[in-house]
Order: sequence, then C-alpha cells, then structure tokens
Amino acid sequence: MGGGFNANHLEFLLLGAAWTIALTLISFVGGGLAGFAVALARVSSIEPLRWLAAAYVMLIQGTPLLVLMFLMYFGVAMAGVELSPLAAAGLSLTIYVSAYLGEIWRGCIESVPRTQWEAAECLPLTKLQRMQLVILPQAFRIATPPTVGFMVQIVKNSSLASVVGFVELTRAGQLVNNSIFDPLPVFLSVAVIYFILCYPLSWWSRRIERKLGVHVRVQVQ
Repeated sequence: MGGGFNANHLEFLLLGAAWTIALTLISFVGGGLAGFAVALARVSSIEPLRWLAAAYVMLIQGTPLLVLMFLMYFGVAMAGVELSPLAAAGLSLTIYVSAYLGEIWRGCIESVPRTQWEAAECLPLTKLQRMQLVILPQAFRIATPPTVGFMVQIVKNSSLASVVGFVELTRAGQLVNNSIFDPLPVFLSVAVIYFILCYPLSWWSRRIERKLGVHVRVQVQ
C-alpha cells in the first residue's frame, strides 16, 4: 500500500469498519444477555445475589477496558489458554458491556412506577409472572433510548481492540498510516467513518426518546 492515500487504502479502512461493526454486534449481543441477568440479579429479592451482582458491576466499571483487553489476551495466555485477537477483544467487550447494560437496565426496571409493582402484587401471578408480564414490558419501553445510545459507546470503545492486534477501524488506520506516512487524510477518513457509524445511533436514540416520551438518567462511570 505505497504512495499517497488512495481508493485501496479507503477500501482497507472500510474493511476495518466492517470488523468494528462485527465486534460491536458480538459484544452487544453477548453483553446484553449477560447484562440482563445482571439487571435481574440487581433487583432480586435474594440479598446475596444482589450483593454479588453489585460487586461485579463495581469491579468491571472500576476496571479500565484497556486493562480487561490486556488481561484477556496476555493474562489468559500466561495461564495456558491462547485466545485469538477477535476472541480476546470480543470477550473483554462482552464483560464490559454486561456491567454497564446491567446497570442501565437495573435503573430502568426500578424506574417503573411503584404503583405498577403494587398493582402487580394484587394479581394472581407468581413473582416471575409479575416481572415477565407487568414490569419488564414497561421497563423495556424505558430502556430502549439509553440502550441504543450506549451502542455508540460500544462502537467507539471497540477501537481499544487494536492493542491486542485486532484489525478494526482504528488499527486499519494505523496500518495505512504506517505504510504511507500521511496521517491527515488517513485519520480524517477514520474520523468520518466513525461519525457515519455513530451519528445514526445517536439520532435514533433521541428520536425514540422523544417518540416514547421517556427519559432515564443513569449514572455510567
């Protein structure tokens, strides 16, 4: 990839962007499933389960994602388990996303008006049925805007996967720049591609929020 910045370099950046999208989807699906379990544990009536989930959230939110990446790629390898860059990055982001989405969804579940919880208790339903049929549908409505908005953070944080050698958009930009030594068009293109990926999600989140008439302020460290 010699010479100045050209269509071949742009094609390589777009391939990196495709891997960014793939990594984002992997971490969102995996982290979403685990995060849902964390959210339910956080609002559970079983006190030890609540403590365990709270400790998990505090531990992950208190650990930089970059450190998680290093632990998954280098630390696990020292224990005798070899992970590919994609597996290490995907697992790190899945753990990261599970803690944050779990806390976001916990806040949304607790945002369901107390009167709805009390009304559900008056129905001839089990605890599981009350949660499934009454509380979660309302919490899902509240959770949609912040969940879509958080996907922007996942897209941007996927750039840290470059530290373990995974060639996503940021790493692709580094490789192109190392070959032509012309950072302005390279990283300007990278920034534009990130904007194209992130802005529709931000716009969609705001649109859903206005349409549903909900707003949840969740503290994310």
